[in-house]
Amino acid sequence: MISRPFNLSSLKSLAAIGLLSFSLSASAELGDYGFWQTLKNLFSPMGPDNPVTTEQANANQYPLLSNPGGFNDGFSPGGYLSWQAVQLDPSTGAICGNGSPYKFFVNRVAHSSNTIIYMEGGGACWDYESCTGQTGIRGARNPNGIPDDYMSLLNPGASLVSPLVFRLHPWTSTKSQNWNMVYVPYCTGDTYTGDKVALYEDPSGQGDPLVWYHNGTKNLRSVVSWLKNNLQRPAQMLVAGCSAGSTGTLANYYPIRRDMEPTKGFLLNDSGPIYPAPRSGADSDYPSKRLHEKIRDAWGLDQNGNGPVPYLANELTGFDINDMGTLYRGLAQQYPSDRMGQTHFWQDLNYSSYSYERFYDDINSDPDQESRHQKIHAKWHQDTNNLKTELEGYDNWGYFFPHFRDVNESHCTTIIEFANSEIQEQNLELDDFVNNLLNGSGSVMQASETDTVSDYQKGFNFLYWLLGQLL
Repeated sequence: MISRPFNLSSLKSLAAIGLLSFSLSASAELGDYGFWQTLKNLFSPMGPDNPVTTEQANANQYPLLSNPGGFNDGFSPGGYLSWQAVQLDPSTGAICGNGSPYKFFVNRVAHSSNTIIYMEGGGACWDYESCTGQTGIRGARNPNGIPDDYMSLLNPGASLVSPLVFRLHPWTSTKSQNWNMVYVPYCTGDTYTGDKVALYEDPSGQGDPLVWYHNGTKNLRSVVSWLKNNLQRPAQMLVAGCSAGSTGTLANYYPIRRDMEPTKGFLLNDSGPIYPAPRSGADSDYPSKRLHEKIRDAWGLDQNGNGPVPYLANELTGFDINDMGTLYRGLAQQYPSDRMGQTHFWQDLNYSSYSYERFYDDINSDPDQESRHQKIHAKWHQDTNNLKTELEGYDNWGYFFPHFRDVNESHCTTIIEFANSEIQEQNLELDDFVNNLLNGSGSVMQASETDTVSDYQKGFNFLYWLLGQLL
């Protein structure tokens, strides 16, 4: 009989997982398995215990999907502590904007059911130029689809984007680093909210029309279906993201939370606010109203009562179909025991530019860059103050609004590291807010910076400059 040699890399992986489990045993929390169960999981990984039900599969609108048989999605249940690409069966309807297969990534642990679902950021689009990527940072991310090696170190904008999904981060520690991680790439240009096939004409008249699939809602439903059919129900679940990903976090939290059924749920929206903007209100009072009207049409959000917005309004009683900013109220009322948080910089110049630059002539036509930026900031401050007032009415919604950080156009507080996203005048670090959100009790922290000077007095940060180029 010929014995099979033991793979040294497998031995190292088992040792690492065993050490991780042992180190966590003294501080185990809800969702963590004991040592012996963890050891068993190494050799016989746990299967799903909360699969899609017949009722969910037969829902009238945006049903979940039964597990398709015979399709090789690429997932190995025992492939712990490494990013695995999961390609969804074409029969699920999950596709990128250009029609290519949709993929997401799973990094599993053996010692816990707890899970973070992280939605990638990266722009938005509603015309030929932005959906083909011609407008660069202001256009859609991944217009050519998602490669299998997307989470490699050669793509640090994904693999190293945030301490929330970077296990061995050298400077920032947070408990989601010990959880199962689900990284949901962004390739539809619709902040994970759309449901429309669009045809965009080349304004130059030289190229063929672009057929673009604003398929974000269906992609998220397919991801949730796969998670239910392949992994354990999470005892704790954090849904998070930055920029467009956080808009998607907010818009999809209710159906994700409802279907995944965690014991404890957390939401962290970093720099992807959906501001209050009632359709009956004036855009002078609600500057994001023009953006909201544009995307409702471009991404098929209404569809005469059959789109993603009516779908939410039919079940989320606190959500007003005529004001997408009421999602905060709807979630606060629906999940009073969940802990939810909003964070962004007062001086964000990225998401704010998407929100106003193309919708206000006095901004778009202003030849002076500094003047344009000041007008954008003024509208962002007005919208943020509206949101701040709204959130102050809820104990389970927190906020953390620092002034400025000199990286990525002062956009996204939780990327790279949590340092320098602080509120100096209150001696609060972003760590304090995230830890309060995930570990605290009582009202979620609410803090906002009024000091407009100190953040600009910090010295040049070479790391931020370098990473800013990569991101």
